[in-house]
Amino acid sequence: MPELPERLPEVWAFGATPEHADALLGLVLTEIKVGTASSLWDYEQSGDPLPLVGELSIILDGAGVPQAVIETTVIEIVPFDEVDEAHAFAEGEGDRSLAHWREVHERYWRRHSENPRGYAPDMPVVCERFRLLLPAAAATAPRRGS
Repeated sequence: MPELPERLPEVWAFGATPEHADALLGLVLTEIKVGTASSLWDYEQSGDPLPLVGELSIILDGAGVPQAVIETTVIEIVPFDEVDEAHAFAEGEGDRSLAHWREVHERYWRRHSENPRGYAPDMPVVCERFRLLLPAAAATAPRRGS
């Protein structure tokens, strides 16, 4: 893709375990998952920069192998208890309901947060929307006539 930058984008995997990374990647590759959420507190703890609109990311599977390129299209920071149904649906997990989203994300941040505060009902959440630019299968598939 000639429009891709020469500088290597951020490289990361979804979730906290290889199995979780693979499951969420599967949702990305089928374009069911077009959103994700992160703790702003975790960004502050790690010192990692916040994602930016237009930024590209290389997404890894659970084994650390690059599988996709996504582009961030929307960033919104809202309190946990104000994340809306549309964002929960965009994340594509479970039954895609807000109730499921809240249950899963509260449990995730209680168990896997990078900061000592973990979870709070009013914690700031970085809600990100993205689009799939390049699944690995498309990038590595042989071209006709090649």
